[in-house]
Amino acid sequence: MRPGRTCRSKCILDTDDLHRLSLTERSRLKKVSEHFAFRSNEYYLGLVDWDDPRDPIRRLIVPDIGELITWGQLDASGETSITVRRGVQHKYGSTVVLLVTKMCGGFCRYCFRKRLFIKGNSEINCDIDEGIEYARCHPEVNNVLITGGDPMVLSTAAIDRILTALRSIDHVRIIRIGTKMPAFDPFRFINDRQLLEVLAHHSLPNKRIYLMCHFDHPRELTPEAIRAIDLIQKAGVVCVNQNPIVRGISDKPEVMSELWNELSFIGVPQYYVFQNRPTAGNRPYQVPIVEAYFAVEEAKRHCSGLGKRAKYVMSHETGKIEIIAVDENHIYLKYHRAKHPRDEQRLVICHRDDDAHWFDQLQPVGLIHCAI
Repeated sequence: MRPGRTCRSKCILDTDDLHRLSLTERSRLKKVSEHFAFRSNEYYLGLVDWDDPRDPIRRLIVPDIGELITWGQLDASGETSITVRRGVQHKYGSTVVLLVTKMCGGFCRYCFRKRLFIKGNSEINCDIDEGIEYARCHPEVNNVLITGGDPMVLSTAAIDRILTALRSIDHVRIIRIGTKMPAFDPFRFINDRQLLEVLAHHSLPNKRIYLMCHFDHPRELTPEAIRAIDLIQKAGVVCVNQNPIVRGISDKPEVMSELWNELSFIGVPQYYVFQNRPTAGNRPYQVPIVEAYFAVEEAKRHCSGLGKRAKYVMSHETGKIEIIAVDENHIYLKYHRAKHPRDEQRLVICHRDDDAHWFDQLQPVGLIHCAI
């Protein structure tokens, strides 16, 4: 059952407030949320089918006791190694990443940046001046990704300040904003005309803003979410979608194909589909690479051309690695983007391992540098 709301949704910050769960279950979940924070809102929790313990929306937002299994690393893709200032990352030459908040509209249970929400973490810099100056001093940077956390939880005035500062840098042509707010709280856009005006003001014909949406499941595409996307698009913002493959949420071909098709119908083509990073706390949500690859390929069979554009990749410490093929004996991967020039366009052939979840678990048997 979905709530019929017309205003911003009330935040829910305590698992004790999940009254559709038993006291015993709430007590168990408390142990998880004390370590990995819980956050949601009335609108999004209204999408949950509480009668189904395997409901994908429930799985996405409600803690799982399996998160306490010792597994993975808090910084699974080595973001600290590419941090050039507090809250500023520069991994690929043309792209700078600004982490502007440690807050989100809701906390996805499989988040690869769970470390940001642990008490005492200081990676976020709410003062963006250092990041703006860094981008200004690097003329090779033509696009900036604003992320966190979710930038759309910031006030409209704060978003305007960030966009205004970036638009003062001539060589920054594209501004990307990573957000799940159209799924978590579409009323952020529906009820804030000023926000839409800010986006329209800064999304220029030759310097577009891209909203990197994060829809994980077709049930998130509610009438309210679709309306929010329509308003954003009418403001001149280009919308695309990217999401990880998560056990029990987005790991089935029929779910992927429905999501990608429905997104294409509203003008939000799928960009990347990610191998979920082996982050501490994420063991219940992992899908092996081989299983995920075949699920992606099967999903594409049932998609139109726009749905077929999705690239299945790993955001590894060494770069963005696309999984391009699997046969009986090997997994074939190619660097889509690379941290080091030596890896640009490199094709990597590895022994097939059906249990591997990450590049580090694969055994390479050949490296080929593809000519550009």
